Amino acid sequence: MSVRSTAPNGVINENTIFDFQQIENLITAKYEGGKIKTGFLIGKINEGRLEFQYTQMHDDEQLAGGHSICDIESTEDGRIKLIEHFEWSSGEKGMNVIEETV
Repeated sequence: MSVRSTAPNGVINENTIFDFQQIENLITAKYEGGKIKTGFLIGKINEGRLEFQYTQMHDDEQLAGGHSICDIESTEDGRIKLIEHFEWSSGEKGMNVIEETV
C-alpha cells in the first residue's frame, strides 16, 4: 500500500510503502521510504475499523510513535483505502490516506 495524502505534521509521504499482513484479527505492517528509515504497525480489527500502535525511525534516526484508528473504505476500482486518524505520543493529531497499490 502507498500514501495518497498526509497531514502537515505527518512524516510518511508518497515514497513510503506499507507491507500489511493479516492473521485472523491481528494486523501488522512494516513500512519504509521517504523520510521513514523503518516503521512498524501492530493492531487489530475492532468493529469494522483498524486500531494500531505504531513506532518508527526517521531518516535522521529520530524515534517516534503513537496510535491510530483507520476507517476501511474501497476505491472506485475496488482497492482498499485506509483513512488513518493518528495521534503522536506528543498529542499532535492528523489524518493520512493510504491505498492498496496494483
